[in-house]
Amino acid sequence: MSEAPSKSGPPRRRGPRRARKGSGHRAAQTVKSVPVASPAQAQPQKDRPPQRPVTTDASPLYAALDLGTNNCRLMIAAWHNGQFRIVEAFSRIVRLGEGLSQTGNLSDRAMERALAALKLCAEKIGRRPVVRTRAVATQACRIAQNGPDFVRRVEKETGLKLTIITPEEEARLSVVGCASLLEGDARAAIVMDVGGGSTEISWLPLGEEAETTGANAPQGLTARGKPPRPQYWISIPKGVVNLAERFPEPPDGDKQAWFAQMVEDVRQSLIDFKAPEPLRPHFDAQQAYIVGTSGAITSLAGMHLKLERYDRSKVDGLWMTHDQCRAVIDRLLGLGQRGREQEPCIGKDRADLVLAGAAILEAVQSLWPCDRLRVADRGLREGLLLSMVKKRPRRRRARRGKST
Repeated sequence: MSEAPSKSGPPRRRGPRRARKGSGHRAAQTVKSVPVASPAQAQPQKDRPPQRPVTTDASPLYAALDLGTNNCRLMIAAWHNGQFRIVEAFSRIVRLGEGLSQTGNLSDRAMERALAALKLCAEKIGRRPVVRTRAVATQACRIAQNGPDFVRRVEKETGLKLTIITPEEEARLSVVGCASLLEGDARAAIVMDVGGGSTEISWLPLGEEAETTGANAPQGLTARGKPPRPQYWISIPKGVVNLAERFPEPPDGDKQAWFAQMVEDVRQSLIDFKAPEPLRPHFDAQQAYIVGTSGAITSLAGMHLKLERYDRSKVDGLWMTHDQCRAVIDRLLGLGQRGREQEPCIGKDRADLVLAGAAILEAVQSLWPCDRLRVADRGLREGLLLSMVKKRPRRRRARRGKST
């Protein structure tokens, strides 16, 4: 998606500057909002056009939107002194990919749910002086026959320009978004992004290279240093939505056997991927760990902490052992779906999906054994934000007038 910064602050009296012909840049999206006057403009002036809301904070605002197979997520953040400060975050489960594996198309009900969430996102962006927005769609829109048509409909009805990104780009952005959770006390790491319709898994060597990624500020979102890139990566078409649809939970019977079937199904998608084998000695020596970014994984962490209400500050960056993960999984299996619905960190929206996400995690841990998991309540959105500030356009210097 081509991007350009949108205007913020009081409008100039002159008309808008036209883009140069052949520049290859499209104008930034704008979302209509109610004009707000600043104190300096208390007296109405008819010759002034409507303006966007003005904030007292001079830090530029950026918006990142991720429309996935299961969730619609938005983050608006202020950029200051090489670090982002989150101003607003929004997440809603829309299940855009519901039934997609059976029909090959996005259903009408799923598209309506997603559109309702996207309209809210457009309103939130429009209420703030956002200088740049990047909005992406992932697996559901990638594989649906009517995915491109839906993207065009989104732009028509909301003004948001969604870009359908490749699995490789999705994996890279997830790694960038989790970079500050990568620490240099290990020799290798896996970053796994469990989505609704696919899972992106990246292998990275660590050590001296990881120390430049901002690992000393695990709760921050910085752009200092060179962003990490996966050395090996794979995307498998297994996510919490389509895996749960393929393996519906039996009302009775052996729940452990049902869970084991999901784990084995995911294992078969990964077992022949041999490219990361050069990093295996680090896993065998317990000099590696997994960074897991997923609503299912953060739910496991919330249950492990026995939180009465989900708290991102306690979950993001949390270390869990494999035994701790397995203890929570066994507890979830014993609760049943109705019991899981009562859990404050799961609820009705994730009660039928959380164990599918846990099965994907268990499959990766079985193939690449390591005792440490680092939970990430961050990922693609944060990667999108960092990618925007890394590519900020250079401002042209104004030409000086000729002296007489």
